[in-house]
Amino acid sequence: MASAPAWANQPLSVVYPPNEHQTTSERIFLIGTAPPDAEVTVNGQAIARSRAGHFAPSFPLQLGDNVFTLRYQNQQVQVKVTRLSTTPKLPVGLAFAQDSLTPAVDVARLPGELICFSAIAPPKATVAVQIANQKVPLLPQSQIQLPPNSAALTQQNQPTEAVTGQYQGCTTLPDNNINTVSNSIQPQFQLTVNGKTTTQPSPGKISILSPAQLEVAEVIADAGVARTGPSTDYSRLTPLPKGTRASITAKEGEWLRLDYGGWINGKETRIVTGAVPPRSLIRSVSARQVAGATEIVFPLQVPVPVSVQQGDRTLTLTLYNTTAQTDVIRLDDNPLISRLDWQQIAPEQLQYTLNIKSAQQWGYKLRYDGTSLILALPHPPSQVKNPESSLATSHQPLTTLSQPLAGIKILLDPGHGGAELGARGPNGYPEKEINLVISKLVRDQLVARGATVYMTREEDTELSLGDRVAMIDKLEPAIALSLHYNALPDSGDAINTQGFGAFWYHPQAHNLAVFLHNYVVNKLQRPSYGVYWNNLALTRPASAPSVLLELGFMINPTEFEWIVDPQAQQRLAEAIAQGITEWFSRVQS
Repeated sequence: MASAPAWANQPLSVVYPPNEHQTTSERIFLIGTAPPDAEVTVNGQAIARSRAGHFAPSFPLQLGDNVFTLRYQNQQVQVKVTRLSTTPKLPVGLAFAQDSLTPAVDVARLPGELICFSAIAPPKATVAVQIANQKVPLLPQSQIQLPPNSAALTQQNQPTEAVTGQYQGCTTLPDNNINTVSNSIQPQFQLTVNGKTTTQPSPGKISILSPAQLEVAEVIADAGVARTGPSTDYSRLTPLPKGTRASITAKEGEWLRLDYGGWINGKETRIVTGAVPPRSLIRSVSARQVAGATEIVFPLQVPVPVSVQQGDRTLTLTLYNTTAQTDVIRLDDNPLISRLDWQQIAPEQLQYTLNIKSAQQWGYKLRYDGTSLILALPHPPSQVKNPESSLATSHQPLTTLSQPLAGIKILLDPGHGGAELGARGPNGYPEKEINLVISKLVRDQLVARGATVYMTREEDTELSLGDRVAMIDKLEPAIALSLHYNALPDSGDAINTQGFGAFWYHPQAHNLAVFLHNYVVNKLQRPSYGVYWNNLALTRPASAPSVLLELGFMINPTEFEWIVDPQAQQRLAEAIAQGITEWFSRVQS
């Protein structure tokens, strides 16, 4: 186990940012250390340091190059940081800004749908797009820039000033407006400045789909990633089970919009030749109990898109492109579900609501078995004698019957590993090491309380996010915890930001995240960083309540000294394990 003494008495060093660092942030923090017996200056000004000599001051950045010279006695380190502009550079003269014309990729839409164009051009220009027999004017717009999602982590979540120089316009096209052989056309952008005009083709072509001849896509990924728009910048929807079929109603580059509204990357699908638009009736629905779970079976004529929404004591399954002919539902007395209701909420949109006996839900899985949709719901965890797994090493005490977590399966994920260092402390100590240290301490505490604990890694090995998620889905633990230590985006305040944070994604994990956060903060009198809903790989697994804990800030000079203190590590592990124990006691009572 590495700790502060192993890194003591090292010379002046800057861990972050690296020299020649580029950022769009208005500020930057300098994370580093030097022996504590003399002052450190940055550009001639002395900076505050922790007792061990660590520092993390923040400085404003001007656009362009910013040079920071750090001195400690006769040692010197120089770091250059370049701040890049987030506003597009306005062109001069008769020209569009480089790479500013949209659509930048080929686009396909249904007849009558809006098709929008944009460009960046000099002020007071006249901009238009010629497409088919239409000339679409593009008018100057003042567009507010939204903060990045990470701004919520630094308490700076405010929009910024409007960007000028943007020209935008939209139109609609009927299917008979485009009669080329390929059923596509390349719009022509026209720019007029001071009486002179230039023309430039759009990077992307426009196609109009025929509603009577829509292609059908089938999901070939195990869980197709559905999103609210045509890029990874858009939010995720419920993953689509392998085999799902739907008509393609729009295209944008490699992204496909399916008929129920979600977008999916075409690489996760195949085109079904000769298929008609997928539609299904549904009649009887039944439930069956399997080992440790209840499976609800929805017999369909074709695998349709689905979505899941969890609420307090409810789980709602929505089937799209589906019409009910349901007269019979069989649901015997069940340890998990009290009642199953349904309603046709819109034409070809059907909802089934499962009323859950307990406020705590333990996960769900969706799959297609042929054309039947199977919704599997784990039962509340109970004692088991010999849990086994071929994917990870389990740790189980010899006797469990008298212990509060006896038979409870828990998965711990020490974040990062191998080449993935994670955050680094002021002296360079990598997060991956402390994650493993604390995970093993938590494991030992949980095992002492009777739990069967699985670790995604037990050594300094590299493990992909997909592999970690696959372990959760395969092992189906009662809960999964990913353990990390924190850092901040460049705009953050590394000196004044510290504390314990918890992150969740599915409602089934919210109660666990809040409880563990409050328990550890109060038990150890630690600062609170807060509880966040966050779209993270290790919070997204739906098969078990999955929470990611950020146990403290590696980059905070003072908190880092607590992080590497072995006694503090032991107290933290005990608090986490006892918090888990008390949470199980409450949700199972």
